Amino acid sequence: MLAGELRLPLFVIRLDGLITKFMGETAAKLRLVFEALSETRGVYLFDEVDALAGERAAANDVGEIRRVLNSYLQFLELDDSDSLIVAATNHPQLLDRAVFRRFDSLIEYPLPNDEVIRTVIRNRLAGVSTGRLTWPKIVEAASGLSHDEITAATEVAAKEAILGDQGQVSTATLIDALLGRRVDAMT
Repeated sequence: MLAGELRLPLFVIRLDGLITKFMGETAAKLRLVFEALSETRGVYLFDEVDALAGERAAANDVGEIRRVLNSYLQFLELDDSDSLIVAATNHPQLLDRAVFRRFDSLIEYPLPNDEVIRTVIRNRLAGVSTGRLTWPKIVEAASGLSHDEITAATEVAAKEAILGDQGQVSTATLIDALLGRRVDAMT
């Protein structure tokens, strides 16, 4: 959405393809990313950046990943491109504190409260018949899930109702889908 609003291409940096077991290779690949960032204006998303920028003092710290983090911090510090660098994580507590100083803004997305849960579900079910839903049970099942997880579960329940010729989304179907997202998140 950000790239679309800025009318810039979005480049997602896949860390699974960036991080290797060979000494020095990850930093070399990271250098290539930052060279591309300077050459091609765009929005560059480092998703799940905690895999790259974990706390250097962590008990399970590996020397090579510490060197990679140091390279990443230096590349961020030296960047003077017209590109936008975005880093995302679900685990900010795992990030090295120095990473936060390298970005201009920090945006946190808290888990939705009860009202937001109801709004997200109602919006996603706007085109589907629902009958009478038992909101307290639904909100309880959705509590602790992210916006995305609630949206995905709601869409699953809607598809199930449509494809199963049930005629409407029921409380039970919606709760099952929400609980399914909770299980998926744990695995």
